[in-house]
Amino acid sequence: MKNTIKSLPRLPLSGALLFSFLLLAACAQAEKPADTSTPEAEKESISAPVETPAESPELDLAPVEEAETKPETEPTKGKSDVPATKPKGENKVTEEMPAETESAPAEESPAEVATSPEVDTSTPKTEETQTEEIPEPAPQTAPSHVIWDGLLRKHVSSSGQVNYSAMKSNKDVLQSYLDLLADNPPRSDWSRNENMAYWINAYNAFTVKLIIDNYPVGSITDLHGGEPWDVKWIKLGNKTYSLNQIENDILRPIYKDARIHFAVNCAAKSCPPLLNRAFTAANLNAQLEKQTKAFINNPQYNTLGANSVKISKIFDWYEVDFGNVIGYLNDYSDTNINSGATINYHDYSWKLNAM
Repeated sequence: MKNTIKSLPRLPLSGALLFSFLLLAACAQAEKPADTSTPEAEKESISAPVETPAESPELDLAPVEEAETKPETEPTKGKSDVPATKPKGENKVTEEMPAETESAPAEESPAEVATSPEVDTSTPKTEETQTEEIPEPAPQTAPSHVIWDGLLRKHVSSSGQVNYSAMKSNKDVLQSYLDLLADNPPRSDWSRNENMAYWINAYNAFTVKLIIDNYPVGSITDLHGGEPWDVKWIKLGNKTYSLNQIENDILRPIYKDARIHFAVNCAAKSCPPLLNRAFTAANLNAQLEKQTKAFINNPQYNTLGANSVKISKIFDWYEVDFGNVIGYLNDYSDTNINSGATINYHDYSWKLNAM
């Protein structure tokens, strides 16, 4: 310091004082501690680099990555609210977005699930609809006998004589009726009268067919060796019958009504006349009564007296069906027959009952 002063040039007093003051101030400034001479702002800027190496081992990688990406996003904020390049933390969200996008149908699935109950509820409706579409079979009505009725009215007289030649010319019409019977065999849900009328008409119609298929013929006994009633050829449903089966296995044992004998016709002169009307469920009882009374009181077939009778062989052949023959005759006869009257029988003519 002394050497410095000595080397200085001489100055006026006032100048010397000013110079000395400046020199002292400079020395004082040089002698101040480093900490006191540095502003606090500079301390923070200096301390930041020193503290960072010490704390860096404890920092997570994620904050470091965010620090690195922020400078990239900040310049774009001035142009758009959405950064051009999203931070990595948001990239994870972006990677999860496809999963959310793929789950979008799953979000719609509640609606589908909501509709699924409708499908479930519609299933019973479908079952109910099937139940309605497939009900229990309704009772089938018996076939109409209108065709047969028309043929009888046209080709059979009131006395029961048959115009077989004219009937043969209408064999196709007759066949259509027989086919109707074949396609509609009797059912258990038919009424008693429906079944009974069916079998009586079937017996008579198939007998007529047997005659016209062989017409001209003098007698039904000229066919099949004299036993045409035993031949099975009548197809009804899935079964095949003979005339004897219809009469003796169905009509007689099932219905147990002796009036049947005055309704079925065997195409012979001594047979009870063929009614020129078809039997139906509605007219069955009335027609059976009419036929029975007409036959018993017809002198061509029966001769009735108070003390003796000469009657058809039918009462002999089927006596078991009539029971007390005299009593049965009295139920329909116009003549009162004594219970002890003698009984004789007419010869039976098998000649054809043709006009």
